[in-house]
Amino acid sequence: MAERSSIFDMIGPVMIGPSSSHTAGVVRIARAAVKIMGGIPENADITFYNSFARTYEGHGSDRAIIAGLLDFATDDTRIKNAFEHAEKQALIYAFKSIGNASTHHPNTIRLMLSRLGVKREIVGISKGGGVIEIEEIDGFKAGFSGQLHTLIIMAEDRKGSISFIASVLSHDDCNIATMTVSRMGKNDRACLVIEMDSPLRPVSLNYLRELSWVKEVTYLPAEQ
Repeated sequence: MAERSSIFDMIGPVMIGPSSSHTAGVVRIARAAVKIMGGIPENADITFYNSFARTYEGHGSDRAIIAGLLDFATDDTRIKNAFEHAEKQALIYAFKSIGNASTHHPNTIRLMLSRLGVKREIVGISKGGGVIEIEEIDGFKAGFSGQLHTLIIMAEDRKGSISFIASVLSHDDCNIATMTVSRMGKNDRACLVIEMDSPLRPVSLNYLRELSWVKEVTYLPAEQ
């Protein structure tokens, strides 16, 4: 089925310029990464691919990604001085560019982040109009936009686990919009990403976190 865009996607977000793809989308990728990390990272290795690799400095994507990692909103005037704010917050970062990566979307960013001894690898793409997709988390396929309530579960690959989690969500009257399942191998680690139309109750999140076969639960509320 063809991918659909709303009139709001076409108009674009309220943002600091110059470009929704190179600024707002980049900020949103980084802010999603901050939510996945559970806070602002201490170190960030940032790789821009293809079109981004050629234009990230001139179009301000370098400042935008740092602003997002500091959890600034897309319309925050501090984006223009993101490097100075990163220095104040002791965020250590480095940029790398790869201009000819045919397997990646033209506007792709890879983030290698660390915080409090935890390391995460996140790949995101900016699709235009401020719309993004988080493609990968730690090598697992993710495929979510951040526009809906999103549940990310890292767990053992067990028979019946997906239907069990879906039943937990149904008790909260959560309507599942999309579901992506990725695993390292049979009976190995698996990643389940669920986008929902309505929020999940804290008691349900806590219940999922207490399951012996669940290793990690991350919840990203829908963007306002």
